[in-house]
Amino acid sequence: MDHIELRARDLTFTARTSGPADGRPVLFLHGFPQTAASWDDQLEAVGAAGHRGLAFDQRGYSPGARPAEVGAYVMAELLADALAVADLQGWDRFDLVGHDWGAMVAWVLAGRHPDRVRTLTAVSVPHPVAFGSALLGGDPDQASRSSYIEVFRQEGVAEAALLGEDGSGDGLRAMFAASGLPADFPIVEVFVAAMREPGALTAALNWYRAMTPESLADLGPIAMPTLYVWSTEDIALGRKAAEATAGLVEGPYRFEILEGVSHWIPETAPEALNALLLDHLAAHP
Repeated sequence: MDHIELRARDLTFTARTSGPADGRPVLFLHGFPQTAASWDDQLEAVGAAGHRGLAFDQRGYSPGARPAEVGAYVMAELLADALAVADLQGWDRFDLVGHDWGAMVAWVLAGRHPDRVRTLTAVSVPHPVAFGSALLGGDPDQASRSSYIEVFRQEGVAEAALLGEDGSGDGLRAMFAASGLPADFPIVEVFVAAMREPGALTAALNWYRAMTPESLADLGPIAMPTLYVWSTEDIALGRKAAEATAGLVEGPYRFEILEGVSHWIPETAPEALNALLLDHLAAHP
């Protein structure tokens, strides 16, 4: 796996790549509070299959792409970053894979730029309209699961809770453990170290603070072949919106449920996810 830097939109993104340069392009988008390292197992799998994988530390997560203002983290900017990274690689079309916040960006990118996305794989997060409907009264269970979002939107409060008074990141470690990513997974310390960098956690939280329902309201059905992977032990995302996603995909659709798996699917169930992803790519050349 190669570690590279990409200069796009006057920002510098750190990234990692796998597979032959002329392989079928697969772009990975990570979630909160992760980094591109969350995709290491998947990058290895697609590279070994002859595809070209690329995962980059997104806006706020790359030290060279960390604007201070909340408005710099609106959905339009996140989409533009992903497309700019793809453009740098010369990818007119690519397979798109996202988890958590990365899945939210992936759904919107696929919906608004269908000419660029060959296939979509969304991990954990359902179609934004299904999620929004559940969150805004359609599913009390989802509203309860998402109550943490209001805390994350409070400037200073979330930082103090997650970093701790000493800045050690113990709140982050506790959050990972409580949601199914135990401390004995080495990747936890990779994520915590990244969030302890100056300004990093605030930048990552700004994704939540810049989020508005209006930015997702006009997203229509998804047209390209779509794989959606959800897990039964995800404490943040409930079943109702997951099942409702089927009605918002017009292209070939596959919904896979991983029993007994937490929210952190790429890290804790890599074999299952890799098999599903490679099968999805093979089914839609």
